[in-house]
Amino acid sequence: MKIAFQMDPIGDVNINADSSFRLAEEAQARGHSLFFYSPDKLAYQEGRITAKGQPFTVQRVQGDHVHMEPEVEVDLADFDVVWLRQDPPFDMHYITSTHLLDRLAATTLVVNDPFWVRNYPEKLLVLDFPNLTPPTTIARDLDTIKAFKVKHGDVILKPLYGNGGAGVFRLDTQDRNLTSLHELFTGFSREPLIVQKFLPDVSKGDKRVILVDGEPVGAINRVPAEGETRSNMHVGGRPEKIGLTERDLEICAKIGPLLKEKGQIFVGIDVIGDYLTEINVTSPTGIQELERFDDVNIAAKIWEVIEARRT
Repeated sequence: MKIAFQMDPIGDVNINADSSFRLAEEAQARGHSLFFYSPDKLAYQEGRITAKGQPFTVQRVQGDHVHMEPEVEVDLADFDVVWLRQDPPFDMHYITSTHLLDRLAATTLVVNDPFWVRNYPEKLLVLDFPNLTPPTTIARDLDTIKAFKVKHGDVILKPLYGNGGAGVFRLDTQDRNLTSLHELFTGFSREPLIVQKFLPDVSKGDKRVILVDGEPVGAINRVPAEGETRSNMHVGGRPEKIGLTERDLEICAKIGPLLKEKGQIFVGIDVIGDYLTEINVTSPTGIQELERFDDVNIAAKIWEVIEARRT
């Protein structure tokens, strides 16, 4: 198959952690051809969805892990699969790319389905499952957020469309910074904020469960660094081997059918204790860590689903 990756520069990735690199590596091993383009090279041209990018090959040698051919312009309708893999922010640039990729539906499989990526941002899809999530409020209005904090005391405040742990604050019962943080966030962004009741179980780790076509295939535990609330690996969280609990399986059983129905083939959910906190569909990570811990080939499972849909 002809495979295109819409992603941030592949030459900059950590080959031992990046999920997009692992997906490309597995695709190449299965005989598929690879093409890279950055989101700013995607275009609509008189009825065609085009991209300027480069055919490439990969090898597991950090610093020499990708070999690029000269740049060419392609019609993405000629490709079997396009991977939507650039990282957030989930801004209008990102949203516009999903609208353009929607137009490939008749010819090309886009993973994950861009219509539902656009309509299921990480921190909003969980609102469909209030019985699985901690108490949550989404608002820009300061009084609404203050009322939530008065009710729940110890809370987490974060940007609604952020990622990687950036801009995440814990405000405990003694904290006096809510108004200042609200001024800071609203001073540079028109987005609402999301505030959730703090879950003390985060000290034991924030579990990333990976689902392939709606089915859980394993999990890793991300433990916060000393003195940190955030467990994201971008900010120093430590990955650990962990299994799936009955509660994890219960959560997956409730959300999995919807993910499968909406074409979300590769998804990573975040679970703290007994609570679902995010459903990551834009550019989930965790494949390589899970493969090492459990000695499984998660990338192959993903490609098997995709190949079956293209036959």
